[in-house]
Amino acid sequence: MIVTVSDSGHISLHLPSPEATAALAEKLAPMLQSGDIVLLEGPIGAGKSLFCRAVIQTLLAEEGRVEEVPSPSFTLVQVYETAKAEIWHADLFRLGSADQAAELGLEEAFETAICLVEWPEKLGSLRPGHALTISLSQEGEGDARIASLRASTGRWGPVLRALSPRATEAS
Repeated sequence: MIVTVSDSGHISLHLPSPEATAALAEKLAPMLQSGDIVLLEGPIGAGKSLFCRAVIQTLLAEEGRVEEVPSPSFTLVQVYETAKAEIWHADLFRLGSADQAAELGLEEAFETAICLVEWPEKLGSLRPGHALTISLSQEGEGDARIASLRASTGRWGPVLRALSPRATEAS
């Protein structure tokens, strides 16, 4: 995995395979806590659902649980109860407006749950500023991806450092 870190709290990771994308999610999962929001950007097929599924399965496994984790493409939101916090997995691709996002109860969930949101651009003005944003993009023609992680609040600084232990300063 190739990692670069900028001085602005942004890291980019080269993920050579879907397994590497899942491994990143598995590493992030234990660091998440109630009130954390992870926004996942990227085109269809970039690995957003794979990433969310790996986070959720990791958090469930911490409690010895194994559950199917379907994509919420049609239900829009799937909620998982854990001792740590509720986990909300939202796929907003089919939403027509930010008003529809508000009707899902996401604003309240942002305060109390671990929220994983695919297609966050659909949130409009509801998009929280204190979230960790992960942009996934395809690299080349295979399964490799680039994950760009960025956050504007100090909460995420230790998380970004933990995800990039061998980071080198970007020039």
